[in-house]
Amino acid sequence: MAKGKMVDGRYMREMAAKVKNWGKWGDDDEIGTLNYVQPDDIVNAATLIRRGKVFSLGMNFDFHGPQSGIRGRVNPVHTMSFTGTDALCGAQDDIKIHFADDYLTMPLQCATHWDALGHIFYKDPDTGKLYMYNGYSPAKVTALAGCTVCGIEKTRDKMVGRGVLLDIPRFRRVDFLHPDEGIDGDEMEACAKAQGIEVRVGDFLLVRTGDLGRRLREGDWGTFDAKDAPGVEFESIEWLVERKVAAIAMDTWGCEVQPNRSVEFVQPWHWLCIPMAGLTMGEMFKLDELADDCAADGRYEFFFAAPPLAITHGTGSPLNPQAIK
Repeated sequence: MAKGKMVDGRYMREMAAKVKNWGKWGDDDEIGTLNYVQPDDIVNAATLIRRGKVFSLGMNFDFHGPQSGIRGRVNPVHTMSFTGTDALCGAQDDIKIHFADDYLTMPLQCATHWDALGHIFYKDPDTGKLYMYNGYSPAKVTALAGCTVCGIEKTRDKMVGRGVLLDIPRFRRVDFLHPDEGIDGDEMEACAKAQGIEVRVGDFLLVRTGDLGRRLREGDWGTFDAKDAPGVEFESIEWLVERKVAAIAMDTWGCEVQPNRSVEFVQPWHWLCIPMAGLTMGEMFKLDELADDCAADGRYEFFFAAPPLAITHGTGSPLNPQAIK
């Protein structure tokens, strides 16, 4: 597959103008393309449940995760505050109940997660001014309060509807995609056609590269974390916006292809997906088991539910997404 065009300031400006959704749902909107999901879409998605087969698309949250500490992200730290040993030695006798308790410390984006629309800012190549989705100022994200607009809690009842899987490795007849292998809109369209599925308004689009599954099978994260990876090309954002999908999720650490097709921007697709298009994105979704089932029964659509934790003013949320067929 041909690589996408190199992204310079001019190209960034042109694409930003094409995919910008600011004001589309009002000046005070904070959920972007999730507005496409309507009650009828959810009712219709429920009819896709025929076998009652549930697929968990979330990774385990533990110290075996993919994070290496780059950019301050570490794997979850699970700590016990009360244990069975406490119960056995009599340390809990005075409170007259015996139990185990624990807590979890983790970056919100360290494993399977949604990004909030307050997570990424767009920097105008001409003026240098920074913007959040819908034109909000990054000043709305503070150390004390977090994302006072566009926080993840605003999507707490929005992540339900029709899910569609595009299995790119099977479409290419390979086991998985390698780092630096990109996916553009034309290929996603061709893959959908080959699978006999149509990507519709308000869909939750899951795009498989096979990268996460390969790492889990090999038991070695290698360069998975914030380094070279397969993913969508910069130009794919235009295809996604034209089809009015509600959200996109992938089985990579950052969705877009790495190395970036740019010397001026780091993760240029992020620059447009979140702050300009208002398109919710999910990362590190486990898609291999679902893909195998879709290939077996020929059905690449399903009921999808992936509500975030209602983390007030959070930049994202860990989750355990569910695909039900």
